[in-house]
Amino acid sequence: MCLIVSGGHTHLVIVRDYGEFEILGRTRDDAAGEAFDKVARAVGLGYPGGPKVDKAAKEGNPQAIKFPRAKVDGNRYDFSFSGLKSAVLNHINHANMMGEEINVPDLLASFQNAVVDVLVSHTVDAAKEYGFKNVAIAGGVASNSALRKGMKEACEKNGIEFYYPSPIYCTDNAAMIGTAAYYEFINGARADWDLNAVPNLKLGER
Repeated sequence: MCLIVSGGHTHLVIVRDYGEFEILGRTRDDAAGEAFDKVARAVGLGYPGGPKVDKAAKEGNPQAIKFPRAKVDGNRYDFSFSGLKSAVLNHINHANMMGEEINVPDLLASFQNAVVDVLVSHTVDAAKEYGFKNVAIAGGVASNSALRKGMKEACEKNGIEFYYPSPIYCTDNAAMIGTAAYYEFINGARADWDLNAVPNLKLGER
């Protein structure tokens, strides 16, 4: 089972083989990485938000602010981060209106904790339900230190082997696409010269 989490994707996927997937859950709105970027921009950290939130959150208390964990109707393994993002923005706006000082590290640590909590719980719950003993993470947000720590602890607690790439590979799209192309090639996939890029191609589509 693999959690793919980035600026454009939040997918929970059963990986049967290279190029053979079954999607168990996906985001209904914002991807997790997109939420990181928007919250970072709201507190003036700029883009890309993920690494900056991760760094600032290390100085904060992840329990300082109780932000919501969305439950999605219809599929318990789907994700939703727009409500969490809105809750963070509302917290910032309310503090500004009341003239209250915002503890940015606490805010970001609490936001990050809410995202990680949902990602980890969905992944581990699905692995247990479907009987998977191997879990991997991929995508830009897979470099997040809190996610890696939380996933590692949850997997160890539940007897699941946890796999994660070095952070440098999490943010290198060329490496990811090149690796995918390698396995497509050895499986016999070939294309003519009229092959064109499709930037919004869905996982598993060709």
